[in-house]
Amino acid sequence: MAQQRTQLWAAEADIDEDIDLNLAIGTYAQNDYEEASLQQPIADATLQAMQAHLSQQNAFAQIPDAVKAFIVHFHQAVLDNNLAEITIAYESGWNKFTEKFYAKTEWPEAELIAPLVNDDPIFLILYRELYYRHVYSRLQPNIDDRFHSFENSCELFNYLLNSDGPVQLELPEQWLWDIIDEFIYQYQVFCSWRSKVKSKTEDELVMLAEGGPQVWSSYSVLNVLYSLMQKSKINEYIAAQREGKSAEEIAEIVGEYGQRPLYRQLGYFSIVGLLRVHVLLGDFTLALKVMDNIELNQKSPFTRVTACHVTTYYYVGFCYIMLRRYPDAIRTFVTILNFIMRMKQYHTRSYQYDQISKTADRMYALFAMCHALSPSRLDDNIANIAKERFGEQYAKMSKGGEDALASFEELFLYACPKFINANSPPYDDPAAIQSLLAPPTPAEASAVDGSSQLDATHRHLQLFLSDVAAQSQIPTLRSFLKLYTSLGAPKLANFLDADEEEMVQEMMVVKQASRSFSRVPGSSSPGLLDGETITTSDLNFVIAENMVHITESTVGRRYAGWFIKNTERTQKILDDLKTMPLPATRAPGQPQQQPQQQQQQGQRESKKVGWAKTA
Repeated sequence: MAQQRTQLWAAEADIDEDIDLNLAIGTYAQNDYEEASLQQPIADATLQAMQAHLSQQNAFAQIPDAVKAFIVHFHQAVLDNNLAEITIAYESGWNKFTEKFYAKTEWPEAELIAPLVNDDPIFLILYRELYYRHVYSRLQPNIDDRFHSFENSCELFNYLLNSDGPVQLELPEQWLWDIIDEFIYQYQVFCSWRSKVKSKTEDELVMLAEGGPQVWSSYSVLNVLYSLMQKSKINEYIAAQREGKSAEEIAEIVGEYGQRPLYRQLGYFSIVGLLRVHVLLGDFTLALKVMDNIELNQKSPFTRVTACHVTTYYYVGFCYIMLRRYPDAIRTFVTILNFIMRMKQYHTRSYQYDQISKTADRMYALFAMCHALSPSRLDDNIANIAKERFGEQYAKMSKGGEDALASFEELFLYACPKFINANSPPYDDPAAIQSLLAPPTPAEASAVDGSSQLDATHRHLQLFLSDVAAQSQIPTLRSFLKLYTSLGAPKLANFLDADEEEMVQEMMVVKQASRSFSRVPGSSSPGLLDGETITTSDLNFVIAENMVHITESTVGRRYAGWFIKNTERTQKILDDLKTMPLPATRAPGQPQQQPQQQQQQGQRESKKVGWAKTA
């Protein structure tokens, strides 16, 4: 298999030159032999080999028999391409044995369980993918874990992209999404860890100097995702399906790779992965551009994997916020939050329930920010939940002024993605690293905030707050305008404690904020960047002859949503009543219970009701 693999970076069709894989994974695992090491006695080498063999045997013996049987069964399911058994082993078995045996420790290393799977290289790559994902989620990865996880990802994608023809491998959709999702997550975590120069040890500085610029580089991650898209021809597949072409025509268009579900699903998930990566790098326009062929509706393929569904809407909504398209962001968050509420009972069964709940809570915070900047009545239910969770911050943001900026900053830092720096610090330049490690002078410390000097998140925060600060006086001005149908400009300026010129400038800010570039529902253009300018405010005004004339258009209440919400609430009450036991009746000759007995019986009945509700 090793002869069939070519370098990962040679997968891109547009790149002609061959790139050595050592440039990608570094030389951290390679040591130069010295002549002295060759002169060691053979007996010492034999003794060390025996000790290593005995140690490996002891470690193998410590693996529980149930785990060994699970690995053998898992391997056989992968060999047989049995999707049903693979899904059960992946979603149930792996998590079950993790909680039972490896909740606070690592799974056995791949080399240790290799005899159980006949040293199958493909299964060992997949096993290492699960192994390192467990290390990242439950434990604290060290620098070797970070480097080796990248090496394993290179081997996996080299196998998929550079084999002779499509590989004969079938994996469930959930696992394929998790592979892409974890690949980007480990890249994000590594970039954040790499940017913190002062926390590195001497050994880590040496390893980063030798292989750091290539390991988890932005170029390699983007190249993998774009290569999967091009290999599967997923954009051509989506366009052909939209045009209503036959299965034979689609097969001819997408080729042998695009016909395989494995490549088609990986290509589709890579589009969502590129959306996420471009957001992390701060290119929000390009992030939405790569989603041109994907429609945001309940019929899209990404909705079959709940984690992918939630991730897509979260990053699309955040892009709209950073592009100041608040109505589009509100519509995006309302759609996915309503879906999460409707499907909550099913989400509790998913091993990713906690992650979905955290993402939903962050979207409620983003919705509260958008609602304060561009008030709308798109969904009162979601708005009420956001106000309950972030009531204090929402009240300050709605009032505007200087106090609002602190609340916007708090919610933004809580709900935004963890942005990354695309470029590595100059670890290969000792002089530059020493200057970064040196404590700042008093003049430098007072001139630059050291905590946010290289922090990409704070750079995006400052850009967002600069736009919010420009609109900070809008709530106050709107509150005065709603009181009048016509008002003299000098009088309004007096209310605002400003001269007429400043008042006119603030009025223009209000006018600008009341307009937004937004997608139009029902439009024939599916692109997420397409749209037209709309009015988002119910307040309009004109200034003529030193007078301000105000008109206000009221939007009727949406009664459909109110009736649906209360119907669901009534249905829930009815279901609870059906699960409650009937009151016990007293026989004709039975004496009346004493108050203490009645109280004890009431407690027993309440426990029964609580158990019935839980069931």
